[in-house]
Amino acid sequence: MFLKKDFSFDAAHKLEKYHGKCEALHGHTYHFQVTLEGRPDSGGMIMDFIELKKIVGDRVLSRLDHSYLNDIIPQPTAENIGLWIWSELDSKILRENCRLWSVQVWETPSSSIVIERKDV
Repeated sequence: MFLKKDFSFDAAHKLEKYHGKCEALHGHTYHFQVTLEGRPDSGGMIMDFIELKKIVGDRVLSRLDHSYLNDIIPQPTAENIGLWIWSELDSKILRENCRLWSVQVWETPSSSIVIERKDV
């Protein structure tokens, strides 16, 4: 069974190792989805959405929202942002009944990356 929750943040970045339009400073409203794999606990939940929102808020949104991503993540491509989000959440979400399954990051409404457990 899977539990999914969506989030968004605004941030600026530049891709210094990329040669093209995105090499210059620019910003995005990023969207990302966190998916947990698990089974309901004795309370009938994989994880309380409120608890997941707090973990993501504390570990990810508080650091990335309205930030200059290059100060936090080297070469902040969608792929590297997704890997960074994974590293911030994986151990904080792990429970007896659930674990982080995937992180999907949208840089634009039509362009995204997906990182699954098997990729890490």
